Amino acid sequence: MLHKISTGVVTKSPDSVRAYLLLMRLDRPTGYVLYLLPGLCAVALASGHRPDLLAVVVLAVAAVLVRGAACAVNDVVDKEVDARVARTVSRPVAAGTISVGNALLFAAAQAVVALLVLAVANVETALVAAASYPLIVAYPFMKRFFFWPSAFLALVMSVYALIGWTAVTGSADYPPAAYALYAFGAFWTLIHDAIYSHQDKEYDRKIGVKSSALLFGKATKAWLAIFLVLSVGGVLWAGSQMSMGWAFYLLLVIAGIFLSYLIVRVDLDDPKSCWDAFVANTYFGWIVLAAAVAGQFT
Repeated sequence: MLHKISTGVVTKSPDSVRAYLLLMRLDRPTGYVLYLLPGLCAVALASGHRPDLLAVVVLAVAAVLVRGAACAVNDVVDKEVDARVARTVSRPVAAGTISVGNALLFAAAQAVVALLVLAVANVETALVAAASYPLIVAYPFMKRFFFWPSAFLALVMSVYALIGWTAVTGSADYPPAAYALYAFGAFWTLIHDAIYSHQDKEYDRKIGVKSSALLFGKATKAWLAIFLVLSVGGVLWAGSQMSMGWAFYLLLVIAGIFLSYLIVRVDLDDPKSCWDAFVANTYFGWIVLAAAVAGQFT
C-alpha cells in the first residue's frame, strides 16, 4: 500500500518535480521504512505505557528527509558507477536530469529541514542526528576502498534508534536498552543490505566496487543466519532491560521465524527474488515494533 501511494505521488507530479522525488527515492519507500523502524522501536520502549505520538510523527517526517538527502549525496558520488549499472542508469544524476550542483543543494536543504523537524521534539534529538551526517556523507565512498561497506552502513542507519530514544527522553545519556536497539538495527541492516547487494554483484565485480555479496559469496546465507541471531538478540536484550510482558517474547519469536523464512527462501542469484526479500524485511521490522508495543501492556 505504501509503495502504491508513493509511486502514485511521483507519477502524478509535474516533470520538474518528479525528478527530485525520484532523486529522494520517494517511489521506493522501503528504504525509508527500514531506516525508521529501529527509531520507532526505541520510541515504543522509551515511552512505556504512554506512547509519544509527537515523537512518532517527528521521526517519520525526518526519516524521509534524512534518507532523501542521503540518496541525493549517494547519487552524486556514484554518478559514474550508476551510469554503468542497468538498475541505476536512469537515476536523475546519472541520467543528467538533475545537475550535480542542484542535487547537492537539494540534499543540503533536506538535511537542514530534517534537523528543524527533529528539534520540534527537542534540540538534543536534532544534535544527535546532526552528529550522524558526516557518516551519511562518508558512506558512498566506502564501497571504493572498504572491503565491507555494509558494516559502515549498519553503523549509520542504526543511529536512528538513538535518535528515537532521545526524541522521547530529551537526553543522549543512553541506558543499555538503547544500545541494544542500536545493535538490533545494525545487525538487521547487515541482513537486508547483503540481500540487496546481490542484485548488482555481477556489475560490482566488473566495475571493481566492493559489496557484501562479493565478500560473502556462497557463504552469504550462513552469515545472514548469524546476523539474524544477533539482531533478535539485541531486541531481547533491550526487552530484558525494560521488563516486557509475554506478548513481546511471543511476537519476537514470530519475527525471528519470519526472517529465517526469508533468508532460506531468497534466491541470491535472482535479482527479483533479492528485491522481494529486501522489501519483505520491512514486515520483520513491523513485527518487532508490534512486540515492543504489545510487551508494554501484557
